[in-house]
Amino acid sequence: MRRFTQGFYGYAFAMLVCLAAVGLFLLVTPQSRTEHIPRIDYSMDVANLRRTAPYEVWAPSQVPAGWIPTSSRTAQEKGTTTWRLGFATARRSHAMLAQSNEKPAADFASRMANTTEVTGNVQIGGATWEQRFRKDKNQRSLVRLLPDATVIVTGTAQWDELTTLAASLKQQPKPTP
Repeated sequence: MRRFTQGFYGYAFAMLVCLAAVGLFLLVTPQSRTEHIPRIDYSMDVANLRRTAPYEVWAPSQVPAGWIPTSSRTAQEKGTTTWRLGFATARRSHAMLAQSNEKPAADFASRMANTTEVTGNVQIGGATWEQRFRKDKNQRSLVRLLPDATVIVTGTAQWDELTTLAASLKQQPKPTP
């Protein structure tokens, strides 16, 4: 027995036992090869924002095909209401809709886009959107400054996907009392 527990042969035997245990563990552990992106329902956030936000909320009328809503977060502080809605796109990039009545609006837009530099303008659904691009973060942003709120579509998604999300936005009227 002493021969098995000392020297090179003892070390090699211990390694073999450990590798066999790891192999057995990997063999019996269930493994999934399918993609799983958690999907959320943001309809309650839209309903609550329609009632409480001091501006008319913009929300996707229909989620683009193959897109998965992954996060929805609202924040209300000192008269400012902010909503962020995140998506995994059909190409599995990230896109986010952000809107707020934060003042100054330019500061909110610059913070969400991670840049102050406007690279151009684009017409989407009859409205003018600013285009912003931050190369080092591979972040593209579409910014729309409205009188009562700022709407931003941003993320690592390509311009066509961000444009699709921006085109799907519809103003959600306040509920009548």
